Amino acid sequence: MSDKKSSSSPKPGANVRLSRREILKGSLYTAAGLAMAGRCAQASAITAPAPLKAKAKSVIQIWMWGGPSHIDTFDPKPDAGNDYTGPLNKPIATNVDGIRIGQSLPGLAKLADKYSIIRSMNHGNNGHETASYITQTGRKAGGRDVFPCVGGVVSLFKGRNAGYKGLIPPYIVLTRPQGRFSEAGFLGSKYKPFATGGDPGKKEFLVEGIAAPGITRARQKARRELLHKLDKLGGAMKDDPRIRALGKSEDEAYDLILGDAGKVFDLSTEKEELREAYGMNTFGQSCLMARRLVEKGVPYITINYNGWDTHKGHFQTMRRKLPELDNGMSTLLTDLSQRGLLDSTIVWWGGEFGRTPKIQWDPPWNGGRSHYGRVFSTVVAGGGFKGGHVVGSTDAKAETVKDRPVYPWDLIGSMYELLGIDPQAKLPHPQGKTVLATATAKDGYKIGGRLTEIM
Repeated sequence: MSDKKSSSSPKPGANVRLSRREILKGSLYTAAGLAMAGRCAQASAITAPAPLKAKAKSVIQIWMWGGPSHIDTFDPKPDAGNDYTGPLNKPIATNVDGIRIGQSLPGLAKLADKYSIIRSMNHGNNGHETASYITQTGRKAGGRDVFPCVGGVVSLFKGRNAGYKGLIPPYIVLTRPQGRFSEAGFLGSKYKPFATGGDPGKKEFLVEGIAAPGITRARQKARRELLHKLDKLGGAMKDDPRIRALGKSEDEAYDLILGDAGKVFDLSTEKEELREAYGMNTFGQSCLMARRLVEKGVPYITINYNGWDTHKGHFQTMRRKLPELDNGMSTLLTDLSQRGLLDSTIVWWGGEFGRTPKIQWDPPWNGGRSHYGRVFSTVVAGGGFKGGHVVGSTDAKAETVKDRPVYPWDLIGSMYELLGIDPQAKLPHPQGKTVLATATAKDGYKIGGRLTEIM
């Protein structure tokens, strides 16, 4: 059914070289050493092209770990029959004439003017690891190089080397790493995300390394004072420039743990009604947390939303997961918009692939859907993306692309442009290879083209 809106290594001088994870775990010397290394370390020489005019400052990626069903969410096919729709056969109208979405997403149906749906995403790969890599890096799997994902590239061009001053790391994952591939690729560990751990849906969100169960703020301060009393060497060398630098770094580390910077993770300061609107669950509160991180200027936030690999009992799972998705994502879009943040924040929803349109009714699947990389849906909003449009379409049973194929590198290049990152900018490669931020036809890729119809 057609839609009316359809459009076809550190420098010398760093005494300590340790990881960000260790700084956040509270060690005085680790914290100081890392922060100093963070200032001294610079990326390999980057050929900086003339900057593009950025419309977006941040990205919130809602990563649907496991692959969501496109036919049950943003590409419904009510006439395909029960073997395709199952009980989800009554799509609902949105606030944009001609666009309908799945019946379990009433909140998002009221906000279709704020987002656009890409119904013709495809890459043809049905493996979780490889499809995740392709979708998030915009590169084919299997080559010698391990490419960085979008978050790693944004951290390179929008992070500390590009003027980002926040104490919070520029690339955050809520709440655990995806575990499917190396997010930083050949850029190295400096560009890996900081995974918060914990659960923002719990009464107290204990971010790994920033808060610890059973340790009060007063006790943390007392521990710091004790460390200073024991640090005789540091006291004796307090006028040494290197020690002063370490002291400044320590102050910043403790500000993240005990000061204003770390307060961003305290959701108890939000109104209870707003928290409930997001949903008092891990996903809903992760959406709220993402909004708070955007307010702090964090360039890239991923919400790792698992539970979508529904080989068995698909519809039982959808009865729980789809309302949860609807509440969290619709409230996020509304909240960003009301605070004047949506125009400068890209919200990117999607997973590694879709799921088979035809339902597997037989045991042991009992109404399951398998992996499907031939075609799937993605949703984008804000940050320069227009709302109220549909890009591409599928056939009558959502099994193949009907028109306007869009590949992951097309979408990623479009997001880079809106972020003011040249898609053809050179990435620093450890072996000095010329590697561009996005793949091109010269690299043997099919190109669907930038999403100019919604930019």
